[in-house]
Amino acid sequence: MSNTPWLTTETNNLVSLIVKSHLIAFGEPLLTIKRSHGNKRLLSEQVFLSEWPILAHEISYDPFLTYANATALKLWRKNWVEMIGMPSRNTAPLDQQEKRQRALKNANQQHAIKNYQGIRINSKGERFRIQNARIWTIWNKKRLIIGQAATFTNWEYL
Repeated sequence: MSNTPWLTTETNNLVSLIVKSHLIAFGEPLLTIKRSHGNKRLLSEQVFLSEWPILAHEISYDPFLTYANATALKLWRKNWVEMIGMPSRNTAPLDQQEKRQRALKNANQQHAIKNYQGIRINSKGERFRIQNARIWTIWNKKRLIIGQAATFTNWEYL
């Protein structure tokens, strides 16, 4: 496996869809991104290095994570291989998973929600509260739903 799995063609394409879908959902860019001139690799590098956590999962009954940037990996105390493919429900403690699932369902019905807050847990068992979270639908080029993404600007350890 590459030492930069977040820069594969597949991941570059996913990041591009995450960014475009955020713009559709909220009418504003996900990040202030330096000009990428359509270069998906450069866009992926900038999203991966964002100061805000950005995660995505695919659509299924029990979705698994398909993307996590460096800030998310650090916050959940996992590396790319450990995080990608993990059931996304495991980002929240067991006692918070139902609340998380309701928020995801609401975001799925509306295609986007703002100002979500909830409790999450990292691989060391540390709980933290996320605030000002946005959750949105990821659309592919054919306008089919392929997943959901989330980001948040505030978090605090409990």
